[in-house]
Amino acid sequence: MRLLKKRLCIIGSGVAGLHLAYALRNDFNITVIERQSPDQIRRGRIMSTQVHFGPTRNRETRFNVPKWGEKPLIKSIHITIGNQKLFVGKLQEPALSVDQRLYYSHSIKDLIEKGVSFRFEKVDKESVEVLIDEFDLVIDCTGKNGPLFPFSTEEDLSLFKTPQRKCIVGYFTGIKADTPLGVGVTVLPGLGEMFEIPAVTEHGPATIMFVMAIPNSDLDLFKGIKSAKEFTLKMRSTSQQFFPEIYNRIDGKNFALCDENSFLQTALTPIIRKPYLMVKNKLVVGCGDSVFLNDPITGQGCNLSSYCAEQLYETLTEYKNSNWDVETGESYWNRTKQYVKEVTEWTNAMTKPLPEHVVQLLLQGAQDQVKANEIAEWFANPTKAYEAFISTTTIH
Repeated sequence: MRLLKKRLCIIGSGVAGLHLAYALRNDFNITVIERQSPDQIRRGRIMSTQVHFGPTRNRETRFNVPKWGEKPLIKSIHITIGNQKLFVGKLQEPALSVDQRLYYSHSIKDLIEKGVSFRFEKVDKESVEVLIDEFDLVIDCTGKNGPLFPFSTEEDLSLFKTPQRKCIVGYFTGIKADTPLGVGVTVLPGLGEMFEIPAVTEHGPATIMFVMAIPNSDLDLFKGIKSAKEFTLKMRSTSQQFFPEIYNRIDGKNFALCDENSFLQTALTPIIRKPYLMVKNKLVVGCGDSVFLNDPITGQGCNLSSYCAEQLYETLTEYKNSNWDVETGESYWNRTKQYVKEVTEWTNAMTKPLPEHVVQLLLQGAQDQVKANEIAEWFANPTKAYEAFISTTTIH
């Protein structure tokens, strides 16, 4: 006699929710609940920015997430401190940045074609109770606005009570790409950072300009800006004042946002939560930003979400034929805990002034291509970054 497939409900269709749906769809009966339709997502405002590094792209291949063809792959990381360009480090595996509006809407349509059920409706803390009765497991992938459940805070990893950066993001055309094609990281001590990211959008290649301003610093210049035109003018003058190398690559006539909705200002307070609890004698788990919310400064949000989706998939598959309970939740948390700690502690350290031994490592990268490549790899393999930052001795 064949056992009926367990019924899983995934709330939210960001990277965590989508990667889980792809990973779990063959073994379980999956329903995804998302408040916006694919067309609403595609036509809506950008939600943030993301770079899928090698390990995330390998998971996408493993779980048959749609490919984007040979788009402009990101093969390097450019590091600048102040006005001094230090080095270009090569990534071991190429990365890719796709406008989430395109990525999410395309993936939802693909999953529907593959037989995954979607409900387009809003879930709140009251209506979520009904889902616990309806499904064998509810997975909270509500993202940075979440969670819907009272997952407990991991105090030792949740250091901040307020946002450490204002995130100011625009997807632009009319910027000559840096060579070799890569992510530009410019650190302005005491002010914040600028990330320049080549991206794939519905309108073709674009450049993401992502200013991370320390609140109330001289770089925190975008307060009160509401329109695309104002935002574009402010990004241009900010580049001229603080990021002259990028400004020199801007084509004045063609510099514009990709569309009216391709800019965003936000600020979030990082918080790490224990990703499981029991509700009505049933296990509930969280995955992605709803439970592991870090500052975007290290570009790890989507990569950590994808990693945790894979660990949750492994856990649920292992416990497929048993009752899902506290032991299952604890197993998932044990699989993810060390990596979450490494990503979080590195990210928290990056929001503060760079430690002297890390500055020395960066200066070594300027002299030594092997060291430069190792530093670029921090973004793809945060364990290496964690070791470099948290070790008290300089690694020679």
